[in-house]
Amino acid sequence: MLNLGQLETKVMDVLWDTPAQPLRVRDVMDRIDDDTSRAYTTVMTVLDNLHRKGWVIRHTEGRGYVYLPAKNREEAVADALREVLGSVADADAVLLHFARTASDDEADILRRGLRRRTNKPRP
Repeated sequence: MLNLGQLETKVMDVLWDTPAQPLRVRDVMDRIDDDTSRAYTTVMTVLDNLHRKGWVIRHTEGRGYVYLPAKNREEAVADALREVLGSVADADAVLLHFARTASDDEADILRRGLRRRTNKPRP
Protein backbone atom coordinates (compact mmCIF):
# COMPACT_ATOMS: atom_id res chain seq x y z
CA MET A 1 0.00 0.00 0.00
CA LEU A 2 1.34 3.42 -0.86
CA ASN A 3 2.63 5.53 2.01
CA LEU A 4 2.40 2.70 4.53
CA GLY A 5 5.27 0.92 6.17
CA GLN A 6 5.38 -2.82 6.75
CA LEU A 7 3.97 -2.70 10.29
CA GLU A 8 1.38 -0.08 9.30
CA THR A 9 0.19 -2.42 6.55
CA LYS A 10 -0.09 -5.32 9.01
CA VAL A 11 -2.09 -3.15 11.41
CA MET A 12 -4.41 -2.03 8.61
CA ASP A 13 -4.88 -5.68 7.57
CA VAL A 14 -6.04 -6.47 11.12
CA LEU A 15 -8.47 -3.54 11.09
CA TRP A 16 -9.76 -4.38 7.60
CA ASP A 17 -10.33 -8.00 8.63
CA THR A 18 -12.60 -6.79 11.48
CA PRO A 19 -14.16 -3.62 9.97
CA ALA A 20 -17.31 -3.43 12.08
CA GLN A 21 -15.56 -4.11 15.36
CA PRO A 22 -13.60 -1.27 16.99
CA LEU A 23 -10.31 -2.63 18.29
CA ARG A 24 -8.08 -1.58 21.18
CA VAL A 25 -4.31 -1.52 20.84
CA ARG A 26 -4.06 -4.88 22.64
CA ASP A 27 -6.63 -6.42 20.25
CA VAL A 28 -4.57 -5.30 17.27
CA MET A 29 -1.35 -6.63 18.84
CA ASP A 30 -2.92 -10.02 19.45
CA ARG A 31 -4.17 -10.28 15.85
CA ILE A 32 -1.07 -9.23 13.93
CA ASP A 33 -0.13 -12.29 11.90
CA ASP A 34 3.58 -12.80 12.41
CA ASP A 35 6.01 -14.21 14.92
CA THR A 36 7.53 -10.90 15.95
CA SER A 37 7.17 -9.73 19.52
CA ARG A 38 6.33 -6.03 19.71
CA ALA A 39 5.94 -3.60 22.55
CA TYR A 40 2.47 -2.29 23.26
CA THR A 41 3.79 1.25 22.78
CA THR A 42 5.05 0.38 19.29
CA VAL A 43 1.59 -0.68 18.12
CA MET A 44 0.05 2.30 19.91
CA THR A 45 2.43 4.65 18.07
CA VAL A 46 1.64 2.99 14.73
CA LEU A 47 -2.10 3.41 15.35
CA ASP A 48 -1.55 7.03 16.35
CA ASN A 49 0.42 7.62 13.14
CA LEU A 50 -2.29 5.94 11.06
CA HIS A 51 -4.86 8.19 12.73
CA ARG A 52 -2.77 11.26 11.95
CA LYS A 53 -2.44 10.12 8.31
CA GLY A 54 -6.21 9.62 8.02
CA TRP A 55 -6.11 5.83 7.66
CA VAL A 56 -7.97 5.11 10.91
CA ILE A 57 -10.59 6.78 13.02
CA ARG A 58 -10.61 6.47 16.77
CA HIS A 59 -12.82 7.31 19.66
CA THR A 60 -12.46 7.08 23.38
CA GLU A 61 -13.76 4.01 25.10
CA GLY A 62 -13.06 3.74 28.79
CA ARG A 63 -9.55 5.01 29.45
CA GLY A 64 -8.21 4.41 25.95
CA TYR A 65 -9.01 4.56 22.27
CA VAL A 66 -10.62 2.07 19.97
CA TYR A 67 -9.77 2.10 16.27
CA LEU A 68 -11.60 1.47 13.01
CA PRO A 69 -10.39 1.77 9.41
CA ALA A 70 -11.36 5.12 7.85
CA LYS A 71 -11.97 3.33 4.52
CA ASN A 72 -12.40 -0.25 3.53
CA ARG A 73 -9.55 -2.06 1.82
CA GLU A 74 -11.08 -1.69 -1.66
CA GLU A 75 -11.48 2.08 -1.30
CA ALA A 76 -7.90 2.41 -0.03
CA VAL A 77 -6.52 0.41 -2.96
CA ALA A 78 -8.59 2.43 -5.44
CA ASP A 79 -7.21 5.64 -3.89
CA ALA A 80 -3.67 4.23 -4.23
CA LEU A 81 -4.32 3.49 -7.91
CA ARG A 82 -5.55 7.05 -8.41
CA GLU A 83 -2.41 8.32 -6.71
CA VAL A 84 -0.24 6.25 -9.04
CA LEU A 85 -2.15 7.52 -12.08
CA GLY A 86 -1.78 11.07 -10.81
CA SER A 87 1.98 10.62 -10.58
CA VAL A 88 2.58 9.78 -14.26
CA ALA A 89 2.70 12.16 -17.20
CA ASP A 90 0.37 10.09 -19.37
CA ALA A 91 -2.33 8.47 -17.25
CA ASP A 92 -4.39 7.76 -20.39
CA ALA A 93 -1.61 5.55 -21.75
CA VAL A 94 -1.33 3.69 -18.44
CA LEU A 95 -5.08 3.03 -18.29
CA LEU A 96 -5.21 1.96 -21.93
CA HIS A 97 -2.24 -0.38 -21.44
CA PHE A 98 -3.93 -1.89 -18.40
CA ALA A 99 -7.19 -2.35 -20.33
CA ARG A 100 -5.38 -4.02 -23.25
CA THR A 101 -3.49 -6.38 -20.96
CA ALA A 102 -6.37 -7.18 -18.58
CA SER A 103 -7.38 -10.81 -18.20
CA ASP A 104 -10.84 -11.83 -19.37
CA ASP A 105 -12.09 -11.77 -15.77
CA GLU A 106 -10.59 -8.31 -15.17
CA ALA A 107 -12.10 -7.01 -18.41
CA ASP A 108 -15.53 -8.33 -17.39
CA ILE A 109 -15.24 -6.60 -14.02
CA LEU A 110 -14.24 -3.33 -15.69
CA ARG A 111 -17.17 -3.58 -18.11
CA ARG A 112 -19.62 -4.19 -15.25
CA GLY A 113 -18.22 -1.24 -13.32
CA LEU A 114 -18.39 1.08 -16.32
CA ARG A 115 -21.94 -0.06 -17.12
CA ARG A 116 -23.04 0.76 -13.57
CA ARG A 117 -21.35 4.13 -13.80
CA THR A 118 -22.93 5.02 -17.15
CA ASN A 119 -26.38 3.89 -15.98
CA LYS A 120 -26.37 6.34 -13.04
CA PRO A 121 -28.57 9.39 -13.53
CA ARG A 122 -26.48 12.53 -13.91
CA PRO A 123 -27.24 15.61 -11.79
